[in-house]
Amino acid sequence: MTAGVYEESHLKVLRLLESDPGLSQRDLSQALGISLGKTNYCVRALLDKGLIKMQNFRNSDRKLGYAYLLTPAGIAAKADLTRSFLKIKMQEYEALKQEIEQLKSEAEHY
Repeated sequence: MTAGVYEESHLKVLRLLESDPGLSQRDLSQALGISLGKTNYCVRALLDKGLIKMQNFRNSDRKLGYAYLLTPAGIAAKADLTRSFLKIKMQEYEALKQEIEQLKSEAEHY
């Protein structure tokens, strides 16, 4: 995986956990469409970077109920990653719009 892929995975995980801190790694894996092993690797990287923390809820229905909470650094990283990916996606969108216009123009000649 390239650095951009890692960053994109990290952003997706941060977004999912911000909306539902109680998601399990299995839930994250399914939502991301990646293996449980890759999900575990990504979650551990975010924990190691201090972007998320794990909180144990003993009164959960499950024996061990955990929540992954974004830290202040995680919230800031999510904002930075969001801005970065928004810029990339806007550039891709503009390039795609130009390509579509060119294809339309070419199609009119046939």
